[in-house]
Amino acid sequence: MNRTVLITGASRGIGRAIAAEFAKAGDRLVITCSKTEPELLALAEELKSTFHTQVLTSIGDMGDYAYVEQLFARIDAELDGVDVLVNNAGISYVGLLTDMSIADWNHIVNTNLTSVFSACKLAIPYMVHQKCGKIINISSVWGNVGASCEVAYSACKGGINSFTKALAKELAPSNIQVNAIACGCIDTRMNACFSEEERAALAEEIPAGRFGTPEDVAALALQLATGNEYLTGQIITLDGGWI
Repeated sequence: MNRTVLITGASRGIGRAIAAEFAKAGDRLVITCSKTEPELLALAEELKSTFHTQVLTSIGDMGDYAYVEQLFARIDAELDGVDVLVNNAGISYVGLLTDMSIADWNHIVNTNLTSVFSACKLAIPYMVHQKCGKIINISSVWGNVGASCEVAYSACKGGINSFTKALAKELAPSNIQVNAIACGCIDTRMNACFSEEERAALAEEIPAGRFGTPEDVAALALQLATGNEYLTGQIITLDGGWI
């Protein structure tokens, strides 16, 4: 499709699957991660070889506004701007709120929520100039209903949901669509803490009878990036009927 797509947190899991889906569609990619550089670089080479598309890589903390500024300066210089932004970078924290340090709180908020602000702020001017653009925020069902022992994570995802709805209204006159995918239980390393027995019990709670896959999320992200221009401001729950 010859668009430039920025996918944050793309070295593995959902971000990796989204990168592969957009590369398959013929888009140019900019993919980032904060710590897993070998995996990101290997993914870039794989996508270039398989789909013959341009892939730029960048290593840094999306929660650091100075880094995000540098990233967009490079994108603007080499690719003019971003047509599709997928805000996927995120981390989890499991534990009682009373046991959480302020440093842990600030880290998860910066990584999961401030990163979305920063990337959107810097991507929007080009999209407004082009009078088109797509922003897709990867959220969670815990942003809809909250999860015990994941208060900070739930707060960040709830913030992303409200951010999505508000920004969609702000950008609709410029023909820029902003939507979020509220993921249910997706089979990624983030859920590797479960034992086989716990996984089986959890799968039984899901009407679809299974965990979602990163490819399920990637397929929906591509649909949102290429589909109806009247669809904006939506939090689309992808959870197999679980919540």
